[in-house]
Amino acid sequence: MKNTRVISTDDILLTLCNSVTKVLSAATGSDVNYSAMVQKIHKTCLKPDIGCFVLFDGGFSGLVLMNFTAQAALEIYQTYMKNMGISENELATQHTSDEVSNVMGELMNQSIGDFTGKIGRELHTSITQNQPKMLAINKQVLISVDTNLDRPQARRVTFVTAHNNIFYLELAMDKTEFIQIADIAESEETDPDQIIAEANQQAEKPVAQVVDQDLLDELGI
Repeated sequence: MKNTRVISTDDILLTLCNSVTKVLSAATGSDVNYSAMVQKIHKTCLKPDIGCFVLFDGGFSGLVLMNFTAQAALEIYQTYMKNMGISENELATQHTSDEVSNVMGELMNQSIGDFTGKIGRELHTSITQNQPKMLAINKQVLISVDTNLDRPQARRVTFVTAHNNIFYLELAMDKTEFIQIADIAESEETDPDQIIAEANQQAEKPVAQVVDQDLLDELGI
């Protein structure tokens, strides 16, 4: 009998963690890792010094929170901006700066976008997300999902930057399982850079090479 593949809540969490490390490692050009141990929690909270939350809905509903210490946020922000060619004397030095919030919010948006893309390809379902906005706070704020979850589960994962600064990811969603009942072909991940490169190569070809040859034959050319 064929083995049935089952994707659980923790498998979805693993996909999310991989998306976060992929995006942040690429953005900073340094290693960002997460703990192999996941913590079960009973509530999700925004905590000091800076964080954001993202609601998603569709094939399943849930909430993602990211909580950064000031040191972790500044390290990721400054390293990313330096990789973009910005000189150090032009960088913000306080985690409360709007520039830090905007950059970190965009990096989180890319991380969640990578996650939703992987979910679509691997599970053949679709989820949508709101635009994350980073908030600098000095008090703990309880955040909950504005939907009815029959069997809510919450998890916290610890991440560490290249300079050993800590930040946390929290995921809350309904306990769920995706069970594969038939063979499916996983769609390949689209590479935007490759699409642009191929389009540029096509544009550089002589006109005679891109015109349909059958049409030319019919016209007697």
